[in-house]
Amino acid sequence: MAINPLVRLGELGQSPWYDFITRDLVASGELARLIREDGLRGLTSNPTIFEKAVKSSADYDDDIRRLADAGRTPAEVFEAIAVDDVRAACDAFRAVHEASGGADGLVSIEVNPELAHDAEGTVLEAERLWRAIGRPNVMIKIPGTLPGLRAIERCVADGLNVNVTLLFEVARYEEVMEAYLRGLERRVEGGHPVDHVASVASFFVSRVDTMVDAQLARDGAAESLLHTAAIANAALAYAAFQRTFRAPRWHRLAARGAKVQRPLWASTSTKDPRLPDTFYVEGLVAPDTVNTLPPDTFAAYRDHGRPEVRIEDAIADAPARLQALADAGVDLGHVTRALEVDGVAKFAASYRALLAGIESKTTALAM
Repeated sequence: MAINPLVRLGELGQSPWYDFITRDLVASGELARLIREDGLRGLTSNPTIFEKAVKSSADYDDDIRRLADAGRTPAEVFEAIAVDDVRAACDAFRAVHEASGGADGLVSIEVNPELAHDAEGTVLEAERLWRAIGRPNVMIKIPGTLPGLRAIERCVADGLNVNVTLLFEVARYEEVMEAYLRGLERRVEGGHPVDHVASVASFFVSRVDTMVDAQLARDGAAESLLHTAAIANAALAYAAFQRTFRAPRWHRLAARGAKVQRPLWASTSTKDPRLPDTFYVEGLVAPDTVNTLPPDTFAAYRDHGRPEVRIEDAIADAPARLQALADAGVDLGHVTRALEVDGVAKFAASYRALLAGIESKTTALAM
């Protein structure tokens, strides 16, 4: 019997996580099945995912009615139901978390994206969510903005698991790794253990091609340049990861039990119908990484994935690919900075839409 491609990814050192959460996913036993049969090793959420879950399901109506009747604001209602869902998912992953020594079996919840440029506000909310969920395998998602770097270092120093999100640029990713290392070093200096702290750095992939390919099409560039930016950019991020976590500075922390901050490939669904639906998964199979897959991509990889470590080829090809794009007029730094701004704005818009949806449901349920 052929091995499940998702399970094989895990054997190759890449943990498949699920970029999706609903109450029914856990309550129905489907999450437990994915863990058992497909080797699922973690789960991520964000305001957009929760917005769709609340809008498309009646599963939350009783809680929305009860919490609203108790005088809770839409933001408080959302936090209460999100905390419940994430806590339940954490419990479903408990055995994975324990078996992996705390490296996997993690479930991410995001701080209010409107705090993306407020370091102190982010820290306060991250620590509040950490206490509210009360599970060792919860991860707090913090945007990798410049102010976010300070929040990341502080939260790691305080012993929180951190998922750094909305990374597009290799230089910013290097700053994120530095913040992680400083946070761990602060714990060591304070006499605190580091062996339980887990972190991933969510490096977004397909959105880079979406923006670059649109420019190439407008400029009438050669078709051979299409779909080449995102994987090359991510490959250079992985090369930076290798340099950082092979250095003597890291080995001193590793000797105390510290875990590497793994790259997490995000936005790996295929947006362009001309591409295979597993394009951004196949190109970035690599040891010590995570790939968080939305349900359609997860199912597609289970069906026809071809797991094989290809990252070294991607790293070797990346300089030439990115030089060709630069010669064609693509300023990758401008692209990645624009994507960060756009990503923060979209997550904030989803958060506001989620609160508006809860308010609308509250009114409808009261009738």
